[in-house]
Amino acid sequence: MADELRSQLVKHIDEAYALEQNVLRMLDGMISTTDDAEIKRALQDHRLQTQQHADRMEKRLRAHDASPSMVKEAGGVLGALMKSVVDLARPEKAGRNARDAYATEHLEIASYELLARVAERAGDQETAAAAREILQDERRMAQTIETNWDRFAELSLAESGATA
Repeated sequence: MADELRSQLVKHIDEAYALEQNVLRMLDGMISTTDDAEIKRALQDHRLQTQQHADRMEKRLRAHDASPSMVKEAGGVLGALMKSVVDLARPEKAGRNARDAYATEHLEIASYELLARVAERAGDQETAAAAREILQDERRMAQTIETNWDRFAELSLAESGATA
């Protein structure tokens, strides 16, 4: 594969890996601030999937003789830590957590859509297949959030002491 194409592929894999690392930390914060047992269980299940996604992306990096970018990962860690501090202090955690998670799932969906296509053009069928498989998990999580908007609204209102 041409050097520039390989370089772009590795960059996209690295970005997917860094995103998964950020999501892991975000999920930790969301899990710790979620009181609803069913939602907490869905977040915990997705955290396990997210760890598997990160592991798969790290393996794909290593298959290209690359390793995760510490700069990107450090930025993700800092962002997630700051979000965790804010999450602990803010009211209406359920709704805002759901909003943030929904946006993040769609960022992951976009990242893996692009990665799958770049990998195909680079002739890396293993990475393309991994991206498409991970896409299914990300879409399911986005759908789980989407089907629970009424619940998130109720939980947010209850957290803030407002009644509908």
